[in-house]
This record gives sequence, structure tokens and C-alpha cells, in this order.
Amino acid sequence: MLNAFFEARPRLRAALFGLAVCAPSFAVGVGQAIAQAPNAVAAPAFASDRLSVEVIGSGPDVILIPGFASSREVWRVEANRLKATHRVHLVQLSGFAGQPWTHGDGPFVAPMIEELARYIRDAGLEKPAVIGHSMGGLSGILLAQGHPDLVGKVMSVDSLPFFSALFGPQVTVEAARPFAEQAAQSMLNPDADAFRAGQAQSSVGLARAPATRTAMVDWSMASDRQALASAIRDVMTTDARPALSTMTTPVWAVYAADANGGAPAPMADAMWTREYAGLPGVHLERVDDSRHFIMADQPERFAAIVDRFLQE
Repeated sequence: MLNAFFEARPRLRAALFGLAVCAPSFAVGVGQAIAQAPNAVAAPAFASDRLSVEVIGSGPDVILIPGFASSREVWRVEANRLKATHRVHLVQLSGFAGQPWTHGDGPFVAPMIEELARYIRDAGLEKPAVIGHSMGGLSGILLAQGHPDLVGKVMSVDSLPFFSALFGPQVTVEAARPFAEQAAQSMLNPDADAFRAGQAQSSVGLARAPATRTAMVDWSMASDRQALASAIRDVMTTDARPALSTMTTPVWAVYAADANGGAPAPMADAMWTREYAGLPGVHLERVDDSRHFIMADQPERFAAIVDRFLQE
């Protein structure tokens, strides 16, 4: 079943096992985005071994959460665009993209969500907008479910409320556990060369531009393998769907479709419609000619969607 699923759905496979291996917002601007990044402004009253936050700009607050193995630089171009009108909070998750990880094989997602909530409280943010890519999108939904008083609105970017639903609508958390453990071991077991080769292969399904794929692999290689294993195990066994019906926080779910090497539009439409069916008032928006990294594959279209989301 596992191999057949992966062979039939290469982009969805990459989205699951590459859950957001990092890329910049414009593939051609990888080096420029990093070189031109402003000096980090750490939140003065906040220290955490689960995440750090860089703050740029002024105006209404927007939190940007990267995904699995990602650096905050995945959001750099979008953050630089938004900082003229918004105060942007760029999250960096510990264990990813060269950041230290001190928690062994302990849980990743739930403690990180609580630290995000603590950051919002400690920084005195008033119902910020939260935008997250892939695992970061799931994190935004979980944050709003657990702390509805802290979040103004959520945009989930190519992210499902239960990632293991990619295996099929009948899959439960318990049924997903063996696959989650297999995925965790695939983070831990390979040597560096094999791991790089696997990440490079997965990157093809995640983004269209070769430069973007290269950036993804580099950030993945800089990540702590145990952090990757813990994170992927948690993500694959976290089902946010049961609490969707109780959510009052506005949610936009933006997702990709690509007829040339990605998920065809009918498949993507069916998946996102089915998985978000329990969320009242959810705004679903498909971006064509894009793979998992929508901000890299269709940056102008993505920026326009973000602007509409923030203005609503």
C-alpha cells in the first residue's frame, strides 16, 4: 500500500516526507534574500529552547511559521515585502536549519505550540494573523484551537489538518503510527550521502525551480536528525480535524495544484475539500502551476492572496 501510494502521488509523497524542507520565496533570490536580511531583532522579553523570533517592520502583527526542516529565511522575501505595513514576526523552530536541539527524542509539536502561545502573550500581541507553511500551517491551526483568544486569523499554506490523510480517508492516528515510525527512522538511519540523495529526490516534487530545490536540501542537511525524526513522528500522528467544528478563528487554506509533475487540480480539490469539510466558513483557495512551495513557485499570486487575507 505504501509504495503504491507514493508511486501514484509523487507530489503528495514529497509533501508528506519533505513536509516543508526549506526554500526561499523566490528561487532566483536565494542568496540575495539571505544577504540582504536585516539584523535580527530578538523579542526582548522572550527566550525559549523551542523557538526564536525575529521582528521586523511596524503595523498590525503577522506571525510567519516555517515548516519541517525550514529556516525562517523561507519567508524572507515575503517578510521584507510586508514590513512596510506590518510588524512581522519570523519564527525559527529549534532543531531545524542549523538551530540547536536539546530535547532528544521527546515531543516536538505540542511543546512548540505552547511556546508560540507564550510568545504571543509575552510580546503583548493583540490577535495576530498567523501564516504557516506545511507543518507550520498545521501549527497555526493547532495554536488557534488551543488558544483561540490569542489568534486573530490563520492561513494554512499547502497544509492539511491531518497529514496522514494523504494515505487515504480511512486512515486513523493509530493506523498511521507504523508509517510515522518508518518516516522517523528514515530521518535517523541514512548516512549523510544517502540522506542528501533522498532529500534531493523529494525536492523535485516540492518545487519547480532547481535553485529552490538546492536551497531546500541545504537547510535539511543543516537540521538535527533527531529533531527531524521527532517532528515528523508528531506531525503524522496529530489529527486536528476533530476540533475543526469548534473553531471560531477565521482560516484560509491555500493549496497547490500542478498538472505537470504535481497534484492535478481535481485531486487537490478533492483532498482539501474533504479534509477541511468540518471547519465552518473555511476559505479554500487553489494556486495552479505550483508545487508544495507556493511562495516560491508563484510568488506574485501568493503575495496577492496574503494581501487579501490580511485585509479581510
